[in-house]
Amino acid sequence: MKRYLLPTLTAAVLASCAPTAKTPTATVPATTQPEPATQPAAPSWSEQADAFLKEYSAEYVRLYTQSSEAEWRSNTHIVAGDTANSGATARANERMAAFTGSTRNIERLRELLDHKDQFSEIQVKQLQTALYNAANSPQTIADVVNRRIKAETQQTEKLYGFDYKYQGKSVTTNNLDELLRKENNPLKRQQIWEASKAIGPTLKDGLLNLRDLRNQTVQALGYPDYFSYQASDYGLSREEMMTLVRKINEELRPLYRELHTYARYELAKKYGVKQVPDYLPASWLPNRWGQDWSAMVDVKGLNIDPVLAKKGPEWQVQQAERFYQSLGFPALPGSFYEKSSLYPLPKGATYKKNNHASAWHMDLNQDVRSLMSVEGNTEWYETTHHELGHIYYYLTYTNPEVPPLLRGGANRAYHEAMGSLMGLAATQKPFLAGLGLVDAKAKTDQTQTLLKEALNYAVFIPFASGVMSEWENSFYADKLPADQLNARWWALAKQYQGIVPLTTRGEQYLDPATKTHINDDPAQYYDYALSYVILFQLHDHISKQILKQDPHATNYYGNKEVGTFLADIMRPGASKDWRTVLKEKTGEDLSARAMVEYFQPLMAYLKQQNKGRKYTM
Repeated sequence: MKRYLLPTLTAAVLASCAPTAKTPTATVPATTQPEPATQPAAPSWSEQADAFLKEYSAEYVRLYTQSSEAEWRSNTHIVAGDTANSGATARANERMAAFTGSTRNIERLRELLDHKDQFSEIQVKQLQTALYNAANSPQTIADVVNRRIKAETQQTEKLYGFDYKYQGKSVTTNNLDELLRKENNPLKRQQIWEASKAIGPTLKDGLLNLRDLRNQTVQALGYPDYFSYQASDYGLSREEMMTLVRKINEELRPLYRELHTYARYELAKKYGVKQVPDYLPASWLPNRWGQDWSAMVDVKGLNIDPVLAKKGPEWQVQQAERFYQSLGFPALPGSFYEKSSLYPLPKGATYKKNNHASAWHMDLNQDVRSLMSVEGNTEWYETTHHELGHIYYYLTYTNPEVPPLLRGGANRAYHEAMGSLMGLAATQKPFLAGLGLVDAKAKTDQTQTLLKEALNYAVFIPFASGVMSEWENSFYADKLPADQLNARWWALAKQYQGIVPLTTRGEQYLDPATKTHINDDPAQYYDYALSYVILFQLHDHISKQILKQDPHATNYYGNKEVGTFLADIMRPGASKDWRTVLKEKTGEDLSARAMVEYFQPLMAYLKQQNKGRKYTM
């Protein structure tokens, strides 16, 4: 979910001192010295910071909750032509923006931070967070902020209210995704893929407008551009962030090169194409953006789709909760099931909803919800475990030690890492066998299992830290011209993913905008790439140091020590530096080492398969 962190100024009590006591007028003998008038000591800077933060946080939580409720309604009840929800959301977000970005708050925060040497680390972190939030809505340029909020709301409605068509019929994105996983006719695949991109042109003007408004908003507080602003949340400059994501890409490049070559030849065989293309046609892949190719491989003995279809979607959500409880986490609040939107809308529903899975911390307290469209299949089985990872992270750092302003992940990637870690754990064979979803005695090909995982996790990195991060960096920081948006996207897809469109995609299209995050979760997609790196570092530690199991065949289920390890990472929220947390818990800095090592056994197999084949990356 998008985060709104916004500051309002406290009462004058913060700046005021107690009045001076009046001097007594009674005469006194000359021999006695008059008592000096006592004057209460002015509050120390630390006391002033505490008073400010107490009042600020109370108002922040109130407005954050209102904003979350409005956003929830806008995402779960979309009616074509009805502007009531978008209007309410815009108003709630404007109130939040007016508070967090108030000129008075900004001045006070800067004044307090001038004395940060007198504050505790947790006071400084809260004040810096409030100032960071202010940069997203500074009221020094209130008109720009209000225009941005309205524009974002309109863009979201266009995005999720779009009527996708395939073969003359309305379809959902879930339908298109399923067709791309199963269809073997290359011509039909191209039509399905093109149908999934039809939304792009409708979003172009809105996205260009949002770029300008987002950049102007953060420039008011001294950030050069919106991408730099987002990277600063990690304590990194834009250049440092790009250096980091490029390094991750380089570390995984040898593995990706083998996977790319393998995929070209295998898919050409599958689709009956004699001439193997040098680059992967985008419509050949089982995912709209080529970010996950795992559906290419069906591991015998590990296909749980038929079992899950029988158990139904409700079982999947409840089973994911049971997994977390087995590690020592509490049951979910009853309100989670009452208030979440977990399943697809019934046929004939008069409204639409956002089908993109997300987890929401509605009030920075116990009101946690998830927005999903769970169906009985492996993809949603993994997704439910992932989304509940976010939910349990919210609940774990909602404790008296963590003030509301710091109720977030150690960094944004940690949240995704927790979710993805649990998704990985829940799909390994010993775990599945323990639940009776697969036969423990069934022979499964470990190489194929590893290949399927690589086509998910390793294939994702060039898309997330390559294409997405480089394109948004160009878009926001380099002010990518409006007539080069699609060209830049496909140049990056070719460079990083080795993927090309089968037909020319000119500037009348806007293929990057078909990715939801480009519109409504901007300039931070590297979060997901970094999360995979962190996920494998955590999994490496859990499997080797706690479970003493092969990282490729673990079963976390019921292990309280694993639960304690994870809860220790979750509990401090954003109150501890993310680099410190990682080093303390795993003994190493951020590195793709564990991920490369995990997939190392696959390299020999891929090189054998690719013998005599042409490498193009």
